[in-house]
Amino acid sequence: MTYNTFTVDVDSDGIALVTIDLPGQSMNVWNGELMAEFPKFVDELISNDDIKGAVITSGKKSGFLAGADLNMLGSSAASTTAEAFEQAFALNSTLRKMETGGHTAKEMLKGGAYAKPVACAINGLALGGGLELALACHYRVCADNPKLQLGLPEVQVGLLPGGGGTQRLPRLIGLQAAGMMIMQGKPTNPAAALAQGIVNEVAPADEIVAKAKEWVKANPKAAAPWDKKGYKFPGGAGSMDPRAVPMYMGAAAIALKQSKGNYPAVKAILSCLYEGSMLPIDTALRVESKYFTRLLSGPVARNMIRTLFVNKQAAEKGAARPEGIPPLELKTVGVLGAGLMGSGITHVTAKGGMDVIVLDRSEEDAQKAVDYTKKILDKRVSRGKMTQEKADAFLARIKPTTDYNDLKDVDLIIEAVFENPEVKADVIKKTEAVIGKDVIFASNTSTLPITGLAENSERPDQFIGLHFFSPVEKMPLIEIIPGEKTGDKALAAAFDYNARIRKTPIVVKDVRGFFTNRVFPPYVNEAMLMVTEGVKPALIENAALHLGMPIGPLALTDETTLKLGYDILQSTKAALGDAYVDNGGEAFLDLMVNKLGRSGRRFGKGFYNYDDKGNRLDLWKGMEEHYPLLEDQPSVEEVKERLLYIQLIATAECYDEEVVSDPQSADLGAIFGWGFAPYTGGPISYIDTVGVDSFVRTADSLAQRHGERFSPPRSFRDMADKGETFYKAA
Repeated sequence: MTYNTFTVDVDSDGIALVTIDLPGQSMNVWNGELMAEFPKFVDELISNDDIKGAVITSGKKSGFLAGADLNMLGSSAASTTAEAFEQAFALNSTLRKMETGGHTAKEMLKGGAYAKPVACAINGLALGGGLELALACHYRVCADNPKLQLGLPEVQVGLLPGGGGTQRLPRLIGLQAAGMMIMQGKPTNPAAALAQGIVNEVAPADEIVAKAKEWVKANPKAAAPWDKKGYKFPGGAGSMDPRAVPMYMGAAAIALKQSKGNYPAVKAILSCLYEGSMLPIDTALRVESKYFTRLLSGPVARNMIRTLFVNKQAAEKGAARPEGIPPLELKTVGVLGAGLMGSGITHVTAKGGMDVIVLDRSEEDAQKAVDYTKKILDKRVSRGKMTQEKADAFLARIKPTTDYNDLKDVDLIIEAVFENPEVKADVIKKTEAVIGKDVIFASNTSTLPITGLAENSERPDQFIGLHFFSPVEKMPLIEIIPGEKTGDKALAAAFDYNARIRKTPIVVKDVRGFFTNRVFPPYVNEAMLMVTEGVKPALIENAALHLGMPIGPLALTDETTLKLGYDILQSTKAALGDAYVDNGGEAFLDLMVNKLGRSGRRFGKGFYNYDDKGNRLDLWKGMEEHYPLLEDQPSVEEVKERLLYIQLIATAECYDEEVVSDPQSADLGAIFGWGFAPYTGGPISYIDTVGVDSFVRTADSLAQRHGERFSPPRSFRDMADKGETFYKAA
């Protein structure tokens, strides 16, 4: 029998080498075609007497198998719950049939029936359903490559392992170790996997198939440990085992602490572990599929898959890149300014394999970019994550200079000088005097409109904005901002550059603050307003964490500094003149920055106190002297609602004004720009989930209680009246 998604070559010993190699795909995944063909192979393996056993490997250099095709999962066409369950159980059923050779568990436990041996030769990353395929094999040989990843990351998109991972892994390595691995979704490497017992053998990559075949040949009768008489869960299991009970209690507490109850997948994983450990594996696998089906049909997984996988992947592949423009070949990039942002941009550019010429006013200033990267690389070398030779080669790609003539042969310019229109105008003119006529000029600015900056350029069609976030090497988002005269070539060049540095890009309208800096300030400002109202700072911080934000808004303001917020407010005030409207936080920032000197972490004190090393200590109790605490504090839910809806309203306004042109850009920008609660899928996804009508009603209620800043745009009211949604139903 021939297959399209894999080849089967049977050797003289009757061992079938199954090489998974999906045509037209860069990576193997469980897509619809593989899901349809693999059961046919399992039937052939069981029924064909000429096949004595099998070794499964991959024909891709990119890895073994990366899990399920999330596009396929997100577009399930099941019309009933029963049908959805059967679809979810299909992989479990197939893998279990391969594991038992088609025999019943009872027949296996009696010792009178065995499966044909199946070994796995893991030659690259095995994640999700890829690792689950390996776990269903009777023996696992893994390539000796420390960069190779093995893991079950489904929780990161709101799901749980649906191909037996919650049942086989704990039966191999124990409930506690398996629970941590599955609930955190973090991968492990071959050496650690061998030590834990996830794989049976680690060998050089060119030997793994041969070693897997050796095992198959030497073990003609195979059975998984749990299909043998006398098997016991390593480390204990069941509801009454004194070794397991503390694990259930501790894991539940840790999971709640980390997830704040916002991720149903975490609770479902715990249920699978608990229930599955008390059941025969065949029943336990059905339990797993039951919870998987429930998660897949819920809003959290749907929203997370759509935003964090489908839309993120599309954005990173350049979905918004103009068509018909040849890719820009980027060998050398000029970076203007070696401050914090310029140094970070220099680092990620060099990391992307490009040479960097970084220019500043003095040699000492320009050298700061080199020192910035050296500090990062030294840490990697000291931790064994990079060789000194590679670090030296990395550093050699960066050339500091004070001479504009050194920029004459660059392929792209990125300006990252002080956020001042006059300073930027000066470097634009000096740079354009020496660079080639076709070179694109990109400005990194967080607030200044690109169209205004482009007025200083003799080629505004080649001028574009690239808004990076600090620290550049860690923050995943980049905003691409075309000005009024920016041409398609400049927009295409921005995407080509981003393809090298691997950020998540969104295209935003050229307005003051762009997208993220239009939405983020109202969020932290709302927190500050609550402080002035007498709401306990600790209540505000904890409410944000329970909302799903990665850090409290007051701590976050300390990180970005109140001084920056004050400066941006002053520049906005100057730019808008009579049109400026006080957002309510001006007096507070003036007090904190100018009168109390509590400007943020970098200055040693802000909302929090800090030690000499900048470590956060505790919330500053002196705040009560200036803003006495309310006798009756609001509930956690009230504070959460204000913090959530001020972000939703600001996002809605940006969408209404076409600052972002589509829902996916708004959702990506929010999650990767300032850490908007990932489980929601983003602000627009959240509004869709609760319903636009419900969003408008809640916003109006907040506006009545707290002010017009919570009033939703007219276009959202119109959508609510029409019953419309932003995303089409799957």
